[in-house]
Amino acid sequence: MMPAVSIPLLLMALVPLLALLGWGEGRRRAALAEAGLARSRAAARERMLGQVGQEVQAAALALLGQAEALPAPAGAAVAAEARRLLLLADDLNEDLAAAGPRRLAPAPLPLAPLLEEAVAVVTAQLGPGRRQFRLAPDFAGLVLHADRRALRGALLQVLTRAARFSREEDWIDLRPVVTADSLAIVIEDEGTGLPAEDLAAGAALAGTRGLGFGLAVARSLLEAHGGGLRLEAVPGIGARAWLTLPRDRLLAA
Repeated sequence: MMPAVSIPLLLMALVPLLALLGWGEGRRRAALAEAGLARSRAAARERMLGQVGQEVQAAALALLGQAEALPAPAGAAVAAEARRLLLLADDLNEDLAAAGPRRLAPAPLPLAPLLEEAVAVVTAQLGPGRRQFRLAPDFAGLVLHADRRALRGALLQVLTRAARFSREEDWIDLRPVVTADSLAIVIEDEGTGLPAEDLAAGAALAGTRGLGFGLAVARSLLEAHGGGLRLEAVPGIGARAWLTLPRDRLLAA
């Protein structure tokens, strides 16, 4: 027969154990709170970098557009400064692309109005009459299941690249290509094509900086949709960008 244990003695023995359990639970809650705070700070940093990158890019495009209207010596200096700022925007985009996978909020998205908005943004940044954009009528009626903000951001990056490496009054064409497996938004320009060093190195969109055009964010946004980004170019002739999405994201055609 086991000896009887008094209630006070039993409680005294349990107090340290309960205190230890309470301390462990407190540490767990503190760790969870700290992790949540770190995630919030990282998200705030990402938003801030995105806003700064957009502002720098917009200012640089505006300078580039103005440079084309200036006399040769001054225009060349302003254009050089504009391209330096665009490289700074590229660095910010690279940092964003390294932040991790994108979080999407997909919804039905008519494609033609989104393309018109992206073209209007780039046109306003460059100044009126600086580039000639042409949207194929086949975009009418196309509706995607996609994140509007993310797809708009990808379009702005690719259109900015086309504007940067084309000249005043050059045409930039946008057209859709629909296959059994995918939908592609094809953007073609009459610009200078890729820098010679990129072509000589056989560069591909495998690294974070891609081809050095600040397309890392565009690529990551498309990949988050299950798609991708491909760029073809010939020096002195122009470039063609393929923004592809899975065919099952096409809700209506």
